[in-house]
Amino acid sequence: MTDQILIIDDDTTIGTVLKEELEEIGYIAFYADGADTGLEILFSRKIDLVLLDLKMPGKDGFYVLNKLNESNIKSKVIVLTAYADVKSAIESARMGASDFISKPYDLDELIITIRKVLQKEEDEN
Repeated sequence: MTDQILIIDDDTTIGTVLKEELEEIGYIAFYADGADTGLEILFSRKIDLVLLDLKMPGKDGFYVLNKLNESNIKSKVIVLTAYADVKSAIESARMGASDFISKPYDLDELIITIRKVLQKEEDEN
């Protein structure tokens, strides 16, 4: 079974390019340009991994992490943010994020992190 990845990021360029890149290497990828759309996808599909931007207008990435924690959805989360700081990294980890990557990110590094997080999930099951 192919892993399904959801990108939630208000930057449409980043979201669509990343979706295409992930599909090229064999993942099933979805893109949402905000928290509400992302949550709709999360509640309607089995998403294995979420690539989540923290800073978005309106409802932010912490809102999405809260909703995931309140639900029985077990998707892994990698936080992607241009506003990388220690406080945000600690808070997102406390809320269940598996990893934290700063933008602009290196695609190869991101793919290695994605594989590591998905492999860890597979090992735990």
